[in-house]
Amino acid sequence: LAQGISASAPPAKPPACKVRASLNSTLNPWNRLTLFLHFLTALGHRQFLQLDKIMGSPKEAEASHSSGNSYEDIKTGEKRSIDSQVNDASASKRPKLQERTDYTRWRMLNEAGRHTWHYLEDVEDDLPDLPTAKTPLDSVKNGLEFFQHLQLQPGNWGCEYGGPMFLLPGLIVTWSVTETPIPSHVATEIKNYLFARANPEDGGWGLHIEGESTVFGTSMNYTALRLLGVSEEDPRMVKARGTLHKMGGATKAPHWAKFWLSILGVCQWDIVNPVPPEFWLLPDWVPFHPWRWWIHMRMVFLPMSFIWSKRWSGKITPLVVQLRQELFTEPYDTINWGGNRNSIHEKDNYHPKSWLLKTAFWVLSNVYPYFRVESLKQKAEDWAFKLIQMEDKNTDFSNLGPVNGPMNFLACYIQEGSKAYSVQRHRERMADFLWVKDEGMLMNGTNGVQCWDTAFLIQSVMDAGLAEDPKWKPMLTRALEFLDDQQIRENVDDQAICYRQQRKGAWGFSNKDQGYAVSDCVSEALKAVLVLQRTPGYPTLLEDQRIFDAIDTLLTYQNKSGGCASYEPTRGSDKLEMLNAAEVFGRIMIEYDYPECTTAVVTALSLFTKYYPEYRTADIKAFKERAIGYIRRAQYPDGSWYGSWGICFTYAGMFALESLASIGETYENSEHVRKGCEFLISKQRDDGGWSESYRSCERGIYTEHPSGSQVVMTAWSCIALLEAHYPDRAPIEKALKLIMSRQQPNGEWLQEAIEGVFNKSCMISYPNYKFIFPMKALGMFAKRYGDIALP
Repeated sequence: LAQGISASAPPAKPPACKVRASLNSTLNPWNRLTLFLHFLTALGHRQFLQLDKIMGSPKEAEASHSSGNSYEDIKTGEKRSIDSQVNDASASKRPKLQERTDYTRWRMLNEAGRHTWHYLEDVEDDLPDLPTAKTPLDSVKNGLEFFQHLQLQPGNWGCEYGGPMFLLPGLIVTWSVTETPIPSHVATEIKNYLFARANPEDGGWGLHIEGESTVFGTSMNYTALRLLGVSEEDPRMVKARGTLHKMGGATKAPHWAKFWLSILGVCQWDIVNPVPPEFWLLPDWVPFHPWRWWIHMRMVFLPMSFIWSKRWSGKITPLVVQLRQELFTEPYDTINWGGNRNSIHEKDNYHPKSWLLKTAFWVLSNVYPYFRVESLKQKAEDWAFKLIQMEDKNTDFSNLGPVNGPMNFLACYIQEGSKAYSVQRHRERMADFLWVKDEGMLMNGTNGVQCWDTAFLIQSVMDAGLAEDPKWKPMLTRALEFLDDQQIRENVDDQAICYRQQRKGAWGFSNKDQGYAVSDCVSEALKAVLVLQRTPGYPTLLEDQRIFDAIDTLLTYQNKSGGCASYEPTRGSDKLEMLNAAEVFGRIMIEYDYPECTTAVVTALSLFTKYYPEYRTADIKAFKERAIGYIRRAQYPDGSWYGSWGICFTYAGMFALESLASIGETYENSEHVRKGCEFLISKQRDDGGWSESYRSCERGIYTEHPSGSQVVMTAWSCIALLEAHYPDRAPIEKALKLIMSRQQPNGEWLQEAIEGVFNKSCMISYPNYKFIFPMKALGMFAKRYGDIALP
């Protein structure tokens, strides 16, 4: 990896990669390359740097330094695709890509934690091999040697946050109906990604990258590829279409697919179950008012209800007419649209509609239209759009995520027209969700994982006892500066009116633009800041009041059960799950207690009390007692805990045992800890590792991954055992030897199986976990037992 290169005089063998550049700001958002950026390549992990010809000569680039735009060239650390690591045989069956962009041109612009991908040209330089690690701490240092080069100029780390296969199609449909031009290089790489992620056996697509083909995934991604210009006669499309037809065609798709296809004009709106915006006019005390729903559910329902009420569709183009013939198994004119509202294939029907929901849909479809006066309809649409505008304002149009983002974009287009500022800003902000990797361009599950991964990286270095090593101080100082910059300093305007949670002093998952605080994100960032600011040689960037603001917000997250949810405390009954209309997800209607979130808050409060013993002492003590009570009750009879944000029992076990350790419960003195440890030990494989599949999340029982031990799950289990002070070092040492054996000569670990999950059924990638948690486990061991060679 290059270590230092000047834009004005690059050496023959450059030791660095820094460049400043600026371009004419009148270029469109795809070509507004005021940048240095970051690139992911599969070609031998080489690093590239060169300015595009449109940026002028090196001397001209140097002259542009006065613009103040500074960027640093760093690589991401993804060497091969997940398929190439997990299932080489499967990868070999995937269709070969027929067209590619020049991957040496792709760069990622990082503006204060906002990540967008752009197209350039550059040169390569190889990464050096590092000395072979002989001890755990050697391995940590090699990992940091690699990972420090992935740090972006503002101080954070970036990576893909992919996995779901239903995100890109919604964006592409929105681009299509709003007549947003799609640059050829973007279209090419999206096509590459979608084809790379087609099921190698049947050519279809699933809910996520490791899932089996479904009507949802296949109908939507097929449509996306057709909108991007792929011919219906392409053999890959013929194969996918055959799979779709075997499952019954698009009339068997779940609700979200029918919604998008109706927007496109491929389906008629009668096939979409009612989503009335009048729900937003209900009094707040109504037990099923949308403000009581989980934030992601209600923020999708909001623009969906507005668009459904408008029954708006794009222009019926010749391609739309063709898709009407391609996606269904019967002639378009003979389809009973209303009769197929509840039609769904068994592979998509993860959460079947309840009798109550079916009854409500029947009434809303067959009775309510006769009583729905125009004035009420208009009032509901107006208020829904006002709430959409509040969401846009409070997030600077980045929105909560990549589902409601395109929907809000389309709602603004419908209401305000193509020339409106809101439409132009949404169009620009869509780039925040896109990510380029060796397989092509995907859509992230949020606009990044910036704060989340940065906080964890700081903690992993601290746990290894390396924070005071001068070698890592620049990296950690920049990371601290990033968290300082990304702390959310104010609550949103009209917080109560738009049903937002208190957020002052908090951190989000991605960046402060997105602006949604999450309990565990606040906690992990706060822990990183507290420890690093108390370490000699680091600046105190956050004064006490800002720390107190974070604590005040954290203390609002506890539920009556004692547990903590994610974005806000639980607002409704779990009976609301009977109104879950998404069909493909479970546990989405309200916030729930999570061992992971609860642990994060408990450990943050414990650390805070160590440094600030006089601030809200009684409140914190009572909070922790109730939270630990929940952790104990949440333990399954077999000693495990169910994880909702990572896969699955190994992930939750790590957090749960950490929370118990924070109050002094260990293997020696706690039955809960002993049971938790014995569960993990019972799942250790002969090679020393742990291997948990995403099927654990779906089935609710521990399920082995078919590809064998996984570095990330192995690290989680080691951390759990170390937190618990498990008395037998042998299984931990064996596991750490496996982790060290998987480390590459350049210090990295390769991508293995998918690591994350949401809503029980959809998996999502956390590529930086393969660095953060192995280094944390190795560092904790070395700190506890000494930096010894493992037997």
